Amino acid sequence: MTAPPRPAQAMTIWLVGLAVYFVAVLHRSSLGVAGLLAAERFDISASQLSTFVVLQLLIYALMQVPVGLLVDRFGPRRVLLTGTLILTSAQLSFAFADSYLWALSARFFVGVGDAMTFVCVLRLVTTWFPIRRIPLMTQLTGVLGQLGAVAAAVPMTWALSTLGWTHAYIATAALGGVLLVATLVVVRDSAEARSVSGPMLGLAGIKDSLKASWEHPGTRLGFWMHFSTQFSATVLGLLWGYPFFVEGQGLSSATAGLLLTVMVLSIMAFGPTFAWLITRWPWHRSTLVLLVVASIATTWAVVLAWPGAAPLWMLVVLVVICGMGGPASMVGFDLGRTSNPVFRVSTATGIINQGGFLASLTTAALIGLLLDWRTPDGVSGYPAEAFTWAMSAQFVLWAIGATQIWRYRRKGRARLLRDDPELWSQQSGRPVPN
Repeated sequence: MTAPPRPAQAMTIWLVGLAVYFVAVLHRSSLGVAGLLAAERFDISASQLSTFVVLQLLIYALMQVPVGLLVDRFGPRRVLLTGTLILTSAQLSFAFADSYLWALSARFFVGVGDAMTFVCVLRLVTTWFPIRRIPLMTQLTGVLGQLGAVAAAVPMTWALSTLGWTHAYIATAALGGVLLVATLVVVRDSAEARSVSGPMLGLAGIKDSLKASWEHPGTRLGFWMHFSTQFSATVLGLLWGYPFFVEGQGLSSATAGLLLTVMVLSIMAFGPTFAWLITRWPWHRSTLVLLVVASIATTWAVVLAWPGAAPLWMLVVLVVICGMGGPASMVGFDLGRTSNPVFRVSTATGIINQGGFLASLTTAALIGLLLDWRTPDGVSGYPAEAFTWAMSAQFVLWAIGATQIWRYRRKGRARLLRDDPELWSQQSGRPVPN
């Protein structure tokens, strides 16, 4: 007989997993406020600077499906421990990097370690909490983990200016060492066993699992939801937000850091609200996401069309609306969870998690290339007109993502009607057609 999870133990395990994810986000975002300093330290151009984030996000995205398969096979605890060790070692290496290639290799492994955290924490949530609480705990994991980006904004700015590059990054790496021990001691895969292994999958089994997950329109809908909503806030927080506000909008360093903090607080504020909405009206999850995409695109259009620099209040509106994209992207994981059996949830989660990061790395690379293109030779910094061109690249991705969301929500609803007519009727509020 399976022992029921104890609430106190479940909460403790989740808090440790959340702390690991928090530090992963901190490591991931720590370059966001150090972009200009990194360009000077390594003597690199805008496109070379964007390569840091592109490489990190590319590795993160490419790792998602393998990580999902690893979690389904070896359990979240082992994968989380491995990821924490890699992440901590990579951040420590980045602290001492004194060349562009050394720094690139360190960020490569930051991406590897980062990729092995979030899927593990979501699997722990699925295991340790009752079904009715999973949407809320999923949202809380995402939004509270983003506090790591807050720590990478104002505190990291202070650390870089006060302690210097090496000591600031050593301090962040030390947090990972503490959490490695905490994970080893506290985290369990289930109430019965510290580590739980799934069935061994050969190449044929892996192929079948990936095929079954990807072929379900609910997984694809979740992928495009994540693709469309996350990348704007991610690109702002990871690299281009600080230069955009300082050089494109003429703000001070302190104000730019504050705006990035407001964006993260917005992510946190909307998370519980969106969790309640999708629990109360699961049929309208895609509608909520489409409204968020439209709001973000419209706000960016106003800021970029503003004559000269946009006023501070408009930039506050921008980061608040962009912050909505974080919890909206988490809705995609709820689609994956409800569209796949438990033994395939981590694989589906990995597929969906690729979406936003593929969009983010594409956007980060395009912004760097467009900035270099629109910045005259010999000019120090990036002119405001160059940022207008560069940030406009986002509209292409929103158009693609919104079209795909509309397409796959129709297919997903048709699949639900075929597979479970009673649930279709319950969620849609309509009788099953004859």
